[in-house]
Amino acid sequence: MSPTPAILHASYALAHAPDLVRYGSKPVREIGRDPSLLPRITEALRPWDEVVAYPPNQVFIGNLAPDDLASIPRPWYENRIGSADPNGTFGRMVTQPALYGLMKLCDDFDLLAIDGELAEKAGADLVDFEHRRDRITGVDAAELGTIAGAGDGLDLYQDGRRAGFIRTAHDQDESLSASVLLENLVCKATAVLAVSDLLRNSRLAADEIDYLLNCGEEAVGDRYQRGGGSLSKAVGEVVGCVNATGSDVKAFCSAPVHALIAAGAMVAAGVHEYVVVLGGGSQAKLGMKFGAHLRNGVPVMEDCLASMAFLVGPAGADGDGMGLRLDLAGKHPIGAGSSPKAVYEALVVEPLVRSGLSMTDIDKYAVEMHNPEITVPGGSGDVPRTNYRTLAAMAVLRREIEKGDMDRFVAERGMPGFAPTQGHIPAGVPYLGHALEAMRGGSLDRAMIVAKGSLFLGRMTQLVDGVSLVVERPGSCPS
Repeated sequence: MSPTPAILHASYALAHAPDLVRYGSKPVREIGRDPSLLPRITEALRPWDEVVAYPPNQVFIGNLAPDDLASIPRPWYENRIGSADPNGTFGRMVTQPALYGLMKLCDDFDLLAIDGELAEKAGADLVDFEHRRDRITGVDAAELGTIAGAGDGLDLYQDGRRAGFIRTAHDQDESLSASVLLENLVCKATAVLAVSDLLRNSRLAADEIDYLLNCGEEAVGDRYQRGGGSLSKAVGEVVGCVNATGSDVKAFCSAPVHALIAAGAMVAAGVHEYVVVLGGGSQAKLGMKFGAHLRNGVPVMEDCLASMAFLVGPAGADGDGMGLRLDLAGKHPIGAGSSPKAVYEALVVEPLVRSGLSMTDIDKYAVEMHNPEITVPGGSGDVPRTNYRTLAAMAVLRREIEKGDMDRFVAERGMPGFAPTQGHIPAGVPYLGHALEAMRGGSLDRAMIVAKGSLFLGRMTQLVDGVSLVVERPGSCPS
């Protein structure tokens, strides 16, 4: 009998990176045109304690439930959580020095030099990385200055001073420029944090993992293999998954759900027993909406690198984990059309109808979970709420709810957005940890994760993408 695939654990992490905001894709271009923007950005960045106490961040790591946000007045950045903890049910937040330390710990080619004082602080913050902590070495300020002056690269900062330098690895290969290597090293380091926490909180040893599927947005390669990967194995090496192999799934914002379906299929087919799906943070998206934030007098809130990891394996006899319903996977076919109605017909309605379920048989929908305090000032609106209104309208058209029940549908089956706007990160999957907790507690039977992607960004097609999956509490009412 084929194993039933299940999501057994979920892990999420946030790395505070205020001094890397200047190297986000949008800030670096705008600062190049107008250098006076840099001090304005710096002044609008949040300190560590405010980042920890920010309600959406507390939801992301599991100290608050998504529905708790509805009872906290907005703006959330002014209504912070008292005595907030950087350690949560699903993961943690780490400081910028700890991030630099993780980057150094993951640096196999001596790309990065960091200040000795910073290295000492990072080592103290990363006590759970004992097996690699000796790699977090630093140099004094004079030597750091010499290194920075000797070659092409980027300065890294901490508290207004140079605290590190990342060098260009090849002066004639843009894929090995300091800016691209920074993106890749940041992605690797933050993914290592999430996977390390995932394994620590599971009952498995690292050497029991069979396969790793990376779904991040980095492009690891050189001029001959631009974006070739595989960051999955690079991360597995650091965390000790010595018996695993892996590959990378690339599908823009939809990649995590594609990867989870692939992982579930591997388990169900008996190809691999335990698969980890992982995704590191997107350096390019830091400060993406900084201009709108400055114009509206709000903090520059895209100041954290988010990462995540999920353990997929056979459903346990003890009922642990939540079942991954591969028969309810939804897809957006090439010929489906790109209107919101066409997308949701394909991703939500079609798989439910195929299995004899209605839209109200799903207790919770997790769509693009973008934090509205980041997107609304930039003119993108409240993305989750817009999507939930579309779903409610479709339920009305299908005569599954009355028109007057739309607001209740949105409130009960949706949730406020709480995820950083880092492409693949908000794609429904930030809810999986909360869904797992709710199912273990018996308050949730079935949830649908819906991801959409923008294939047109690559200028190879005008198409959009989308994929969905359903997770169920073991023993809940079968279809």
